[in-house]
Amino acid sequence: MHLVQSAEGKPGRLAPGERRAQILRVLAQMLEDPAGERVTTAALAARLGLSEAALYRHFASKAQMFEALIAFAEENLLAQAERIGVQALPAEERAQRLTLSLLQFAEAHRGLARLWVGDALVGEHERLGARVEQLFVRLEATQRQWLRDGDLDSPSPSADAQGRAAVLMAFAQGRLLRFVRSGFKRLPTEHLDQWRRWLP
Repeated sequence: MHLVQSAEGKPGRLAPGERRAQILRVLAQMLEDPAGERVTTAALAARLGLSEAALYRHFASKAQMFEALIAFAEENLLAQAERIGVQALPAEERAQRLTLSLLQFAEAHRGLARLWVGDALVGEHERLGARVEQLFVRLEATQRQWLRDGDLDSPSPSADAQGRAAVLMAFAQGRLLRFVRSGFKRLPTEHLDQWRRWLP
């Protein structure tokens, strides 16, 4: 599923899988509204030219739609982590690249950034926030393991890997929050060269 594609409806009848992807694309676009308005199923259905009943034939609830978006992000970021993990790079460089991947993904999918910081989840099912937290925990655990392995290979191990991984993830989450609160004007990767110099 490519959420950056056009969300314009196709003429005629769509296959169930195509309709699901279309619903998620339009939902992601609605989440990109800088005003941060709460998305309702009624507004989503209207944007798609469908009835709310038609939406519920593809998703049991709005929470299930949000969960599908979170899963889309999770699959992409964990796949990216796997690609970075096999590269012959210093552990610090791999950990920073994963942080950068997270921030670049948010720039390409602004609506998902609103999910990640919780802005779009106010009043929604609590399991959604837990699912987002689980994603960040997994990314931080990956960075921590890389940094630990890097210390084992280094003649002069640095400060503990757990602390460095926590700083990287806290930095990323702060950048995402600023991105959303600025109405997507303050890009999370701005001043890239400067911040990469002082990150662990």
